[in-house]
Amino acid sequence: MKKLIFIILILTLAMTEGEMLNAQSVKRDDWTSNKANSWLNTGDWKNGWKPNIHPSVNTVEFAYQYHKNKALWDKAFAYLSSTNLDTLSVGKHILDGENLFISVTEAPVKDFEATKWEAHKKYIDIQYVIRGKEKMGIIPVEKTEADQPFDTAKDIGFYQADEAAAKYYEANPEVFLIFFPGDAHRPGIKIAGTDSDKKLVIKIKAD
Repeated sequence: MKKLIFIILILTLAMTEGEMLNAQSVKRDDWTSNKANSWLNTGDWKNGWKPNIHPSVNTVEFAYQYHKNKALWDKAFAYLSSTNLDTLSVGKHILDGENLFISVTEAPVKDFEATKWEAHKKYIDIQYVIRGKEKMGIIPVEKTEADQPFDTAKDIGFYQADEAAAKYYEANPEVFLIFFPGDAHRPGIKIAGTDSDKKLVIKIKAD
């Protein structure tokens, strides 16, 4: 029995070390647009989750971040595909300590003027509207100006942006968006006919 436990322990350590080595070997430059799109189109990475990834998502960055931290992304999508999100309680849900967690809100959407551009440095956002709809904006951080000092403790900064360079998209239960540290985003904007929505934000530690 002790020998069996020892063998299992050795195999587990070997698998963990193998995953770490694989992650270390992943380089951003390895991913071309064609290679990333070919991988994306398989859909295997979604673990059976039905909503589609929004066309606005940077597929090269997604492919790189996914393969760099595959275990975290797989855990996130497995949770999404196996959980009744409609009944998921409002609040914070921990999936892997501070490496992976979910924030669920059910609240009024806001007029455009009441929303702000924001960005993060430590985490990637998967944003998904479970019920209802809202508009979300996206613009590269380098095309913005900081509105106030970045809050490192909360991993958030607020910005002013050149609206002519920004793009806005509808977020609804059919699609999910992903915002990387280089993406300033402006979520929670009201769309005519919708006063509130239920949404989740999955926070995944970035490379």
